[in-house]
Amino acid sequence: MLEVTKYHGLGNDFILIDNRSSQTPLVSPEQAIKMCDRHFGIGADGVIFALPGVDNTDYTMRIFNSDGSEPQMCGNGIRCLARFLAELEGGESIGKTYRIHTLAGVISPRIEAQGQVKVDMGTPYLMAQEIPTTLGTPQDKVINQPLSVGGQSWSVTCVSMGNPHCITFVDDVAAIDLESIGPKFEHHPVFPERTNTEFIEVVRPDYLKMRVWERGAGITLACGTGACASVVAGVLTGNCARHCTVELPGGCLTIEWSVVDGRLYMTGPAEKVFTGQY
Repeated sequence: MLEVTKYHGLGNDFILIDNRSSQTPLVSPEQAIKMCDRHFGIGADGVIFALPGVDNTDYTMRIFNSDGSEPQMCGNGIRCLARFLAELEGGESIGKTYRIHTLAGVISPRIEAQGQVKVDMGTPYLMAQEIPTTLGTPQDKVINQPLSVGGQSWSVTCVSMGNPHCITFVDDVAAIDLESIGPKFEHHPVFPERTNTEFIEVVRPDYLKMRVWERGAGITLACGTGACASVVAGVLTGNCARHCTVELPGGCLTIEWSVVDGRLYMTGPAEKVFTGQY
């Protein structure tokens, strides 16, 4: 039997596994798919492994999506991981900061009061080849570029937070048929590694509404890297301020794209659901 703990960040839910004794995940991608099944398994958007740190980091994070694919990073997931690590270490210490190695680089979450975690998400990648996307030339930014998806022309801006995001601003996010259009964006040929897609409604310059189709997970209630990428896209297109509340179906995140150091800072909750054996 395997000890597992479930956390969620604004409804984006994960199975957390203490993997500190090995650099190899204790669960295979195929097993992760079964664990994430909401009818025949535990049910989750992904499985997160807390592995030993490398290169002077405290820990390493790996994650398998509910379809078995492995993303570079997950914003809601790393907040959950930070709370999980604090629990493994014997209890939360407000102000404790971790240096966590991910496939998107070193990410630093800090434990805050009242179940909140503030994460230094690093700097965004903006060139087409960094996303990656074949929209535009490799060394150019992709800002308000037309893209035909599902028989409709969309104006899109692309940002990578270590994982690819395609952001489009719409009048009414509730009117988007996400289940239909999401997979068409994800698997569009201009995104060689597939993409996460965010649909954004600007309520005010400092308040955005967001719905997301996540690469490898589909419709989720929240996406931390997506919220960060959306604020970046909003600033680049003149749609929003550098400090925003982003409202997702599962709740709100506070995102700041610092004018001082160019880094993204995300603050939001992570809550424990249960611990059990699988």
